[in-house]
Amino acid sequence: MASDHHGFETKKALTTLLSQKGYEIDDIGPGEYNKEDDYPDFIIPAIKRVQSNSDSTGIIMCKNGVGVSMLANKYKGIRAALCFHKKQAETARTDDNANVLALPTDFLSDEDIWDIVDAFLKTDFSNFDRHKRRLEKVSLVEEENFK
Repeated sequence: MASDHHGFETKKALTTLLSQKGYEIDDIGPGEYNKEDDYPDFIIPAIKRVQSNSDSTGIIMCKNGVGVSMLANKYKGIRAALCFHKKQAETARTDDNANVLALPTDFLSDEDIWDIVDAFLKTDFSNFDRHKRRLEKVSLVEEENFK
């Protein structure tokens, strides 16, 4: 889990809540609020952690979620989904096998954020042939672009 200053308080609250629910959390940062911080300083190490462990799931956040999701999706094997709704988080997992959730903290209530995170973490990939076929096509593009 990682954020910038806009997601700092949400990250702290989610880290506590998820730990209480039995999830193992690696809080990559920031460790303290600094309105001058830059999200790549925290998102890059978090994404590399997910990239190196196929069983892990990342949660990243910033003001609108766009910057962190764009950065995350620059990494091979990362499928970051910017989610505004619980159902969107569910289908990001079932259909697209997303392994990183990007949250727009300034556009969601705390309750909506929890519902989205909970849905994302509890939902598995469908393994339907059509979804696997589509992800294979995405992987081909990824292989071509990461030569």
